Amino acid sequence: MPPVLSKRQKLALVLGGLIDVEGVDEKQTKRRTIWTKPWLLKRTELSHMNLLRQLEPQEFKMFMRMERDCFILLLNLVKPLIKKSDSSNYRESIPAEERFVATLQYLITGRCLRNLQFSTVISHQLLSKIIPETCEAIIKVLNENIRLPETEEEWLIEAEQFEKLWQFPHCLGSMDGKHVEIQKPANSGSLFFNYKGYFSIILFAIVNANYEFLYIHTGTNGSASDGGVLKSTKFYEKLINEQLNLPQDKEFNDTNIKAPYVFIGDSAFALERHIMKPFPNKEISKDKEVFNYRLSRGRRVVENAFGILSSRFQIFQRPMNVNLETIDKVVLACCYLHNFLRKKSDSYSTPELFRDGERQLHNLQQTQTNELRVGKNVREVFTQYFNGPGVVQFQEKMLNINRLN
Repeated sequence: MPPVLSKRQKLALVLGGLIDVEGVDEKQTKRRTIWTKPWLLKRTELSHMNLLRQLEPQEFKMFMRMERDCFILLLNLVKPLIKKSDSSNYRESIPAEERFVATLQYLITGRCLRNLQFSTVISHQLLSKIIPETCEAIIKVLNENIRLPETEEEWLIEAEQFEKLWQFPHCLGSMDGKHVEIQKPANSGSLFFNYKGYFSIILFAIVNANYEFLYIHTGTNGSASDGGVLKSTKFYEKLINEQLNLPQDKEFNDTNIKAPYVFIGDSAFALERHIMKPFPNKEISKDKEVFNYRLSRGRRVVENAFGILSSRFQIFQRPMNVNLETIDKVVLACCYLHNFLRKKSDSYSTPELFRDGERQLHNLQQTQTNELRVGKNVREVFTQYFNGPGVVQFQEKMLNINRLN
């Protein structure tokens, strides 16, 4: 049986209902009159896209860091993946070309989104969605531009290039890791804090004789070492399980000195059968000094590749202030674009870029690593060769210069 209400209680219920109804009606009749800032509605008038279409070829190359034909080729590749339909009757979607240009400007200038919005005339909130989407599209369409050789024949081609260009025979790639500075991720503590005193993730790479990435791995927290990063990669897993189809041991040209094919790195890596590192500099003999010089000469290609990357994509020259997932996409997209432009653009990399960019990416912390006996034996074989039948005319001169420095 329902409760019996007094006249006063009934009146209160009626009045309360009227107030609620009037409140809802007021909210429903209130209209939103402004969608966005007025200047954002003038994108076709104010955007840098108008300037871009007026630029001469050399000016276009300065602005986009690539020739117009490379830009058009890339745009045509990513356009189907980033083109959007209009979202409503009141707002047109951002064209694919503008999305692509905005993303490239972010990568090559390193400007923050709140600054970039004024030249793109796209809100920083929307840019934060457009840029990772476009980076993901770049990675997808350029996927074949970074890959490890899959057959013995392909590996031998890489080794031949290293011997021809850098006089290091049986070398399959030069590897290294660099710190990429980031803003501290939320609730991460000291996980990404590195020995240089800032927060970072690590970009590990293997590079061929032509400064092109064969393999990249990103996202490892900044407190790790070169060796620790290497051992967390799929590359290393395949290497130790003999799943890379590396060439069989072979004699150096015109000798009976037999050696395996190797990757070369700095002192942070562990010495193994297929991984060479320099001798410690303490009380080093001349023969070992020669080996260190020859290895350093071959290892420079990975340092130079990082230098070119950082110079051309200045996003690497300041802390990245986006979420970790977006950082990974940004770093990977830059690496894929690097390889694409190395092949397609004659002006992409110049010698002065090597060291300029290298200063922006710091080496990983050097740590004490184990040296397997088999690795030591292989290094002795290379040392014997470099001081015997594999000697090059300039190595003695360069050693003397290094001693003076």
